[in-house]
Parts: sequence; C-alpha cells; structure tokens
Amino acid sequence: MAKEYLEKLTVLFEGLSSNKIKNSDFTIKHFFSGAAVYISGKICISLTPVGLAMKLSEVSRQELMKKKGTKPLRYFPQGHIKKEYVVLSKGMIDDKTLLRRLIIESFAYGRSK
Repeated sequence: MAKEYLEKLTVLFEGLSSNKIKNSDFTIKHFFSGAAVYISGKICISLTPVGLAMKLSEVSRQELMKKKGTKPLRYFPQGHIKKEYVVLSKGMIDDKTLLRRLIIESFAYGRSK
C-alpha cells in the first residue's frame, strides 16, 4: 500500500516544474502506510490514506483551515492531531500554482525547524 503513495507523490513532484522545488535537497521515502517528503532530513509533507498534508507555519495553517475541504492532520481517528500540519483539499492539490507555493513554503518551514 505504501508503494502506491510513494509512486503518487513522486509523480506529483515530477509534474511540478519549479526551480525552487527541483533544486531543493528533498527526498521522497516510504512512511508508515504512505510516503513522505523529507527536506534536510526532516519530514515536511506526507501522502497517506488521510490525504496530502504539509507542515506549514501557524499563519499559513490558520489561513488554509478557513478554506473548504482542509482539515488538521490526524493519522488515526482517535490519534493526536499533528499540530504543524494541514491536510489539503482536492481543489488545492489540483491548483498547481497554489501547490507549488505551498511546497516551497513547507520546504522553508521544514528547514527552519
């Protein structure tokens, strides 16, 4: 199952043409039941059965959470909320301009932590 998410995340990144993304030191690896993007050795993005989640600043998370379809990241129904992450809506994932901007922001935020 994790292989499916690894392939989807890899294809997603291959489809995003941006020098800021391509020239970043990120790695995509298996992550429990999904896949994760690591920047400078730290997870900043994950794709799991819960959805595509990004580690972002509090200000960005608050803004995104106002939009329909977003939600806090919780890997299990009764599990803890991963406070620095937000699960993106399908519309946000389909908006390549927005997605590129959020990935670049997630990379920057991930490096700073």
